Amino acid sequence: LIDLLNYFQNIKDVRNVMKLIGNCFRHTYILSRSLAISRTNNDAVINEVERFSKFQPHPLSVQNFLDFASGKHEHHSASFLKNEIPIRLANIMKELNLLPQKLQDQTSVKIVQSWYSKSLQDILEYQSCKFENTNELTEFTTLLHKIRNRHNKVVPTMAEGILELKAACGGDVDSQTRANIQYFLDRFYMMRISIRMLLLQHVALFGDQKPQEPGCIGIIDPNCCVKDVVEDAYNDARFVCEQSYLIAPEFEFSELDTTDSEVPGVYFTYIPSHLHHIVFELIKNAMRAVIEFYGPASHSYPAVKVFVTKGREDITIRISDKGAGFPHDNTELLFQYLYTTASPTSISDSGLSPAMAGYGYGLPLSRLYAKYFNGDLKLLPQEGLGTDAVIYLKALSQDNIELLPIYSRTSKRHYDVTSPQSPDWTSPKRC
Repeated sequence: LIDLLNYFQNIKDVRNVMKLIGNCFRHTYILSRSLAISRTNNDAVINEVERFSKFQPHPLSVQNFLDFASGKHEHHSASFLKNEIPIRLANIMKELNLLPQKLQDQTSVKIVQSWYSKSLQDILEYQSCKFENTNELTEFTTLLHKIRNRHNKVVPTMAEGILELKAACGGDVDSQTRANIQYFLDRFYMMRISIRMLLLQHVALFGDQKPQEPGCIGIIDPNCCVKDVVEDAYNDARFVCEQSYLIAPEFEFSELDTTDSEVPGVYFTYIPSHLHHIVFELIKNAMRAVIEFYGPASHSYPAVKVFVTKGREDITIRISDKGAGFPHDNTELLFQYLYTTASPTSISDSGLSPAMAGYGYGLPLSRLYAKYFNGDLKLLPQEGLGTDAVIYLKALSQDNIELLPIYSRTSKRHYDVTSPQSPDWTSPKRC
């Protein structure tokens, strides 16, 4: 209320005041409803989080997902998920409780906590279920679909929580808190990607939802055409760019398969939606850099170039622009969630739409998607000239292994010190 009164004293725009009031009521309603749901079994949830966080998540390869799908044994998949999802939820919920108290006190963070608690409660109801009949399997699949929908807004809601913290700190967050937030969000969003992968794959295989693309096995395309995904991502990025600048640079595509394949083009087993997410973000950033360097009034722009190569182990996608680049020392800054290169606007207004430049989430999330299956994303700037963004992915499905955070004493210490002494992520070499 004090903030609201101060806002009335310092602003005359009634529309902004009404928007603020609307946001206050929206947050209050969502929070009260979410907390009411989770408060009843709060102690039970805490005990289950303690119990399941003692187990390490089991990383899967893309080949493991395909093997699960090949037999169409729904009860095997359900039996695995009823144990694996609570482990993954509990591992990251333990770390959520290690965040600075001031961040945990933010309304949006409490909403996210309540969603995770509710999802854990829901899925634990199936712990003793043996899935011996169709009704149990159908109900379980319906629950997974419900959990997926419940968590659809996790990214923008957590982003609002970070903005709320910055506002509470007067825009100045100390370096230790920033480091803790960066460490946590990388792990939190990676675990979210992994849980959504489990949910989406099971629902796509055994639910009423049809595969996203013809020929897909669940959400996995065993013959993912890189050129098709890149062209779709470019068209989507072009649409966003033209909305902002009324013009967009062209793009040039080339590819090279250095293996002995007789099929023209680059194909591999992957999740098209993940690849689209990464490429869209990088092309969008490249377009923005080019237009802002040459100016919206320019008569022509250098094309954004995409070059794809396939080797025996790696798929490499290089996206190059002539948007003047940036200092090499700033490279890691661009992957910081609390760093932005654009003027701040309201996340609530945008809902983290495709034009979310400036919120500091596009690049770090894209790098997580690349790393999720043992790949990577690198930025190679040439200050004054342009930037190469290079995506590294594994060419073989058995090498595409999940990278997952592990809750341990080492990860717990990281929230106090910055030098973990033993591994706190799963390693594909140990799978």
